[in-house]
Amino acid sequence: MDKRLRRARVATFAFFALNGFVVGMWLVHIPAVEHRAGITHATLGLLLLLLGGGAFVGMQVAGPLADRFGPHRVVPVSAVLCALALILPGLATSWLALGGALLTLGLGNGALDVSMNAHAVEVEHAYGRPVMSAFHAVWSVGGFAAALVGARTLTWGWAPATTMAIATAVALVAAAAATPALLRRAPRPIEHGPKQRRRTPGRIWAMAGLAALLMLSEGVANDWSVLHLQTILDAPPGTAALAYGGFAAAMTVGRLLTDPVVARVGPAAVVRYGSAIAAAGALTAALAPVAPLAIAGWTLFGIGLSGSVPQLFSAAGHADRDNAGANVSRVAGVGYLGILAGPAIVGPLTHLMPLNMTFLLVVVFCVVAVAGAGMLSPATPGDASPGTPPSPPEHRGAGTRTP
Repeated sequence: MDKRLRRARVATFAFFALNGFVVGMWLVHIPAVEHRAGITHATLGLLLLLLGGGAFVGMQVAGPLADRFGPHRVVPVSAVLCALALILPGLATSWLALGGALLTLGLGNGALDVSMNAHAVEVEHAYGRPVMSAFHAVWSVGGFAAALVGARTLTWGWAPATTMAIATAVALVAAAAATPALLRRAPRPIEHGPKQRRRTPGRIWAMAGLAALLMLSEGVANDWSVLHLQTILDAPPGTAALAYGGFAAAMTVGRLLTDPVVARVGPAAVVRYGSAIAAAGALTAALAPVAPLAIAGWTLFGIGLSGSVPQLFSAAGHADRDNAGANVSRVAGVGYLGILAGPAIVGPLTHLMPLNMTFLLVVVFCVVAVAGAGMLSPATPGDASPGTPPSPPEHRGAGTRTP
């Protein structure tokens, strides 16, 4: 294996971990930032929409820029913006300042999210085998590390601005160290004459819709799993926390193990059977009469979901490598809107039915993913781009080729 390619893969791991660390550092400091800014929970909820809106805009801007100038140029700039923006929420002392801080942080996070995934597609293409899921697993590891560090500094009484400033410095050093190893690509030549607007293929929008359903489902576990055990099953806080803990651990471990599975059976099978497992897990959690069974259901849910979204990103990027960034931005952007829509959908439903019954909607979403997983398989053997990670011979006839 080319030493340069191995270094590029390590650098990609570094940027995924950096992004997860920055996001995790923000999440663990939300209560302290809210207190410093002197705002209510309701105001915070509205300001978080700016974070999501900024991320969506950052994704749509960074994707085409990555296609035009190369991900190796966009990733470092996005990482610097994301890291520097982390300081801003810790300094905010009003709702206006916090709103501007979250908008900036969202822009940096969204730009880095799409550009590093576009670079991951190039690395995967060069490797000739699936490597995408492991990158997403390392993102989770970065978030977990931030949670540990943030929890410790909060117990020491450190101000959020202090911890976030140190985290920013660490992230900037990591970005500087990893940037030289990114894969280089020449900028796309500037087109002269009448410019034709390139339309996003329907298949990409279909993948984006599937990503929205699966990422909304993931968001339900993030937002409601602990509350489910506490309010529906009367579990103590320590036990209830295991619901999210089991889900998060399963997501991380599952993503670390997914790439060899994709190489063997193809991405369509991973999404199809993974979504079926996730549906079974969500149904188990929804109907569980006791906390241990509900925890097992949320863990099974995480196992099933773990490999699906990375395969959608990978398939979108490989569908047209000249426009990989733009295609990934569509899938990631619409998927991110799914995460934002989760609370807006589940919250009102709790006025009509118990919280656990709202999880049946997630079961339906996972079943839809089972039915739609075939879109990840190229329609014909020649559809994949040259150098696309190949499927093993025994699966080519079944149309389960890795994108």
